[in-house]
Amino acid sequence: MSPFKAPSLRQLRRYAIARSLFKPTSLARAVGRLGFVQADPMRAPARAQDLILAHRVKDYRAGELERRYPRLAIEEVFFVNYGFVPRETLSLLHPRGTHGWDARMEALAQDVLDFVRQHGRTYAKDVQAHFDHGRIRRWGADLNVSNHLLEGLHHRGLLRVARREGGTRVYEMVEHPPQNDSSEIRRARAGQLLDMVVQLYAPLPAASLGYLSTLLRNGVPHLAIEVRQAQENAKSRYAHAQVDGLLWFWPQDESPISAHHQVDDKLRFLSPFDPVAWDRRRFQLFWEWEYKLEAYVPAHKRRMGHYAMPMLWGEHMLGWANLKVADGRLQHELGFAGPRPRGGSFQRALDEALQHMREFLEI
Repeated sequence: MSPFKAPSLRQLRRYAIARSLFKPTSLARAVGRLGFVQADPMRAPARAQDLILAHRVKDYRAGELERRYPRLAIEEVFFVNYGFVPRETLSLLHPRGTHGWDARMEALAQDVLDFVRQHGRTYAKDVQAHFDHGRIRRWGADLNVSNHLLEGLHHRGLLRVARREGGTRVYEMVEHPPQNDSSEIRRARAGQLLDMVVQLYAPLPAASLGYLSTLLRNGVPHLAIEVRQAQENAKSRYAHAQVDGLLWFWPQDESPISAHHQVDDKLRFLSPFDPVAWDRRRFQLFWEWEYKLEAYVPAHKRRMGHYAMPMLWGEHMLGWANLKVADGRLQHELGFAGPRPRGGSFQRALDEALQHMREFLEI
């Protein structure tokens, strides 16, 4: 990109917000447009996937993704993190190959796979009751072996999540059609996966693209070499420019300086995993303050709160909000990175955002 056409940092910021917070649509279309919705089990006041979709799906309600999941062409998978992708993405992710198990664990996994094949849709408790696998020490944690095997088989693409009941996975067998494993096809698959990452999180500083590429290689280790090659060719694959001394990337067919990227004046409470806020490096570049998720920080060391949600008003990230439901009522505590905005416009935007949250939570 020629220097005189390079966007400003503010234009990149507006572009990032506008392209991600698109006009609310149907659930299936929103997942398809995002390409990946990160999941997290913590409810504060709702799960991350629901908080992400609440801003992008018309009249969305907490838990709707789980309720409608069996009827939608989407899948729970590990991508760069754990979450949901359109079903057609599975052909890019699998087969992932082995799970790093020894011969004994491989044999146990085969027994579990045979059990699910015969039993049909299966809960972890069914496997535990049938095999009594016990527990195992892995990655510094004491794991239930049956759960560990089911999760590993799911990660390898040999099982899928058919549905959830009260948040608990119900597994079933899945078979993938044979793949063309030529070097050309492998490069194409890796490139498509990296394109999905850029499509979701653009615009990306080069360092953030590198970090996400590492996460992607961890997610598809059988394509690690090809993903690295795609990243190394990022300048020919993606539009890019130097902005304030940093190299940024975004999809070839998009222009950050386009007048189409308009930001509305709504106030939104974002999930810590929302695409707008996910990249903490970009967050600090855009808004000049550091945001951290402190859910796993000891309470006495927290500065923002247990599950502080970034608070976006228009294109300004004002601070954060801690939201919880107590006695059927939504309670909120706000923190600000700078002075609290004065005047009625902020209060009206805040009231609307809180009402939207109540409707989303159905309280």
